[in-house]
Amino acid sequence: MEVVIYPDAERVARHGAGLVEAMLKVKPDAVFGFATGRTPIALYRRLVERHRTGAVSFARTTSFNLDEYLGIPADSPQSYRSFMDREFFDHVDIERENTHLPACAEGENPQRVGPAYEARIRAAGGIDLQILGIGHNGHIGFNEPSSSLASRTRVKTLTRRTLEANGRLFAADEFQPRLAITMGIGTIMEARRILLLATGAAKAAAVAGLVEGPVTAMCPASALQWHERVTVLLDEAAAAQLRYREYYDLAHRENRALKERFGDFYAPE
Repeated sequence: MEVVIYPDAERVARHGAGLVEAMLKVKPDAVFGFATGRTPIALYRRLVERHRTGAVSFARTTSFNLDEYLGIPADSPQSYRSFMDREFFDHVDIERENTHLPACAEGENPQRVGPAYEARIRAAGGIDLQILGIGHNGHIGFNEPSSSLASRTRVKTLTRRTLEANGRLFAADEFQPRLAITMGIGTIMEARRILLLATGAAKAAAVAGLVEGPVTAMCPASALQWHERVTVLLDEAAAAQLRYREYYDLAHRENRALKERFGDFYAPE
């Protein structure tokens, strides 16, 4: 796990966009796993800027989002499909038919959505780069604390804390789903590379659990310690509770020196 700490959230977003651009240079038809939430928005805006300047193209890419609410239509402003269209897809050249979310149509059995989504990911060749945020309670996707570390895409009940955190996005008289369909932790771990971004003091405890805590279902993100190629990008506030901060800074400097000397080989194997 590579932990990189920047002074502010803007630098985190810029570095993240640089890693996505590097992936596109070596694999223009890359398969991306995308996340929603406040933190990825800054990353998507940097990518949109790079697309407008001609630096990156998503024309040949495929994407699979981590999750989607259950019980609201895709055209609802609160759906993650609408979020992705509004914040990213509508502003780049990705083909809409190549963008996938684990959505469940009205009347469809939601228990069948997960296996079908897994099959689509396999048919696309697997995910080359999975982008993640992290919840206040350490969740990734909607894998809440106590989720199986081997879980697959499935229906998940959201915790009260997650509902409260997301409640700001729903009007007082608006239906807020308590269920979602999410990639499982086992699904996420199959991505060839993982990029997790976290900013703000509210994420500091979860970040400490992710990076330095024991691997436990009570902090689902801690499972990423088992993955070979994870980059964690943090701002100072999100890194505030890390005990080995000095070492992470040293390791980043040494890794950067190696890349300057030998190049940054970012191609998936």
